[in-house]
Amino acid sequence: MKNKIQKITSNLWFDTQAEEAAQFYTSIFKNSKIGRITHYKKARHEINGISERTVMTVEFQLEGQKFVALNGGPQFKFTEAISFIVNCESQEELDYYWGKLSEGGDEKAQVCGWLKDKYGVSWQIIPDSLFEMVSDPDSEKSERVMKAMLQMEKKIDIKTLNEAFDG
Repeated sequence: MKNKIQKITSNLWFDTQAEEAAQFYTSIFKNSKIGRITHYKKARHEINGISERTVMTVEFQLEGQKFVALNGGPQFKFTEAISFIVNCESQEELDYYWGKLSEGGDEKAQVCGWLKDKYGVSWQIIPDSLFEMVSDPDSEKSERVMKAMLQMEKKIDIKTLNEAFDG
């Protein structure tokens, strides 16, 4: 019997670091694993000079979500237009993901819970309560939370958000 394919899978285009990035990400998230790895064949080598037997794709899972990392060459770069949200239950969990994913990343791209990792991929490391707080029907509460968050220069401080929410 054939395995059911996930309907939507995120594909991440790297220059040559697909396997390294997949190993990095799976080392951070607990429920994660690397799956099938494919390699370029002779045809691709002849088209644009990518070495035969170079890793082409790496399938991997983070917390059960499937991804594909592709070594596609230097033509395309990641931008902040796409980011991955990591919802955290506690400050300890938020600090863990922030520390791991920001290691070696672009420090200038760290603001209000957003960071860019060493591969250029953007992440939002946020408390899982944030969306509830900023969408609270009491606009004064939600605006206090938003104002407090926008003043955070790097990672989010959950205690400060909760204090702003409570007034």
